[in-house]
Amino acid sequence: MFYQNQSELQRGNYEDYLKTVGSLSNLFSDSTVPYLYYRLAEKVFCKAFEADDLSRSDVAIDAKKGELGIGLKTFLLGNAKSFQKVAEFNADRHLYDKLQSLEKVKKISELRNERVGFAERSHGLLSSIYHCVVRKEGKFVLYEEKMDYVNLKKIKITKETKSSIHFSDGKNQYSFSLSKSTLLKKFNVKDISYEFTVNIFKDPLEEIQKLVKKAKLNKPQKIYKNTVFLPLYGRNQEVFSHSGLNQWNAMGRKRHLNETYIPVPALVHKIKPNFFPSRDTIFSLKFPDGTVMKAKICQQGGKALMSDPNKDLGEWILRKVLQLPEGVILTYKKLEEIGIDSVRIDKINKNNFEINFSALNSYEKWIEQIDL
Repeated sequence: MFYQNQSELQRGNYEDYLKTVGSLSNLFSDSTVPYLYYRLAEKVFCKAFEADDLSRSDVAIDAKKGELGIGLKTFLLGNAKSFQKVAEFNADRHLYDKLQSLEKVKKISELRNERVGFAERSHGLLSSIYHCVVRKEGKFVLYEEKMDYVNLKKIKITKETKSSIHFSDGKNQYSFSLSKSTLLKKFNVKDISYEFTVNIFKDPLEEIQKLVKKAKLNKPQKIYKNTVFLPLYGRNQEVFSHSGLNQWNAMGRKRHLNETYIPVPALVHKIKPNFFPSRDTIFSLKFPDGTVMKAKICQQGGKALMSDPNKDLGEWILRKVLQLPEGVILTYKKLEEIGIDSVRIDKINKNNFEINFSALNSYEKWIEQIDL
């Protein structure tokens, strides 16, 4: 699906990178099965294939290459049939907790589908796959399969216990953990793309020490985080019906149905007083799918982040990504179902910014970490 269509050079680099990190397995385990930390697997994949790393974007995919989304997994081969976590719904528990078993897994599946769809729409993707690095005795195995939407019409419960509900949609098998609020999917490792041997260092620390002594290391550089988080809602986690993302519904003059803005709380200006350009100063804002809009801080107290013209932002968020019909009020419940309620703004320089969606409560967590 993906791996076999990449250049021989990139596939070779990927294999070499994985062999390198796998050779250090004895740092973590005495097993003869090579170890691979999932975050490192993501970094290696993106470096080798020059893919965009979406791990900070809080969406259902980990990387993108062109118009393809990639969910990256690493797990033990076992009997070639393994249930692996594909989503977590702890923050959405109130949406399904009181439902009967069948309706519960249908709701979970609906939420999962919406998250995948949201990720694809916001990042300009046509489809998504799973790319798996499966670990077995002395080897890494590469396996890929399509990231299917759950067929809501064909869901049937196959097994139920006090801790989990197993179900199928006729094509894939799933398990929902009641205690952990996680959805797991069964991966049947077949049609292997490629596999290769991984030689593990007996004493990886000694090998690393030799490398460090030979290498000319740069002095540590100070890293300045130039990021703010903005809520997509107002007070009490409410998306107000006449302002913010529903500005099109405000009283007074006639407004375009896509007219909208992202709220900028006064506290953000207090924490980062020089983060944004001054009011009504145009800057570039790059979106996850590569779209670049003109934007500016507007209204009294700089309380609004708008596009210029302001209907462009609403057209992208409300219509393209959230797929709300014109005239329908955006609610916090809708944001909950997708699993996002904030955006992260990264300042590249004084004239260029990037925007990405963030998970539920990201704004509140960011505020809590700030030393006021």
